[in-house]
Amino acid sequence: MPTSEVSEVDDAEWALFDGFSLMHAELARELDRRLQRDAAISQADYGLLLELFRGPDEGLRPGTLGDLIGWEKSRVSHQLTRMVGRGLVERVECDTDARGSMIVLTRDGRRALLRAMRDHARAIRELFLDRLEPDEKRAIAAASARVRAGLSASAAAR
Repeated sequence: MPTSEVSEVDDAEWALFDGFSLMHAELARELDRRLQRDAAISQADYGLLLELFRGPDEGLRPGTLGDLIGWEKSRVSHQLTRMVGRGLVERVECDTDARGSMIVLTRDGRRALLRAMRDHARAIRELFLDRLEPDEKRAIAAASARVRAGLSASAAAR
């Protein structure tokens, strides 16, 4: 039932949020399943490999990678350890700071990412983009930008 209280959420709003949350979780699971099947990497692998691919040639620090994808330091560290073990990335000493390390793509990591990119883009189109009308895409883009701006403002206020 609708209410004038801003902090209250009515039934229709709960349904909207639940539907969005379920759609996001199901989409993420299917995209991950396809990445595993088609390129033998996870969504987590893909996200880190993509940021390294986009980054400077000398690589990125683990903390910078975490900031770029919104992960805590320990999660990044564990994920990178697994990826190093699989030969997708390597840790190299930082030339400018002996205390730090840089994470760089290996040849196998670059190949895995490039193999995944085409299929991943095709899956995003098939599972999400092609199911939306142009006005829905614009509305989702605008709403996403507003929510992200609000989250950034909230984080900055902490």
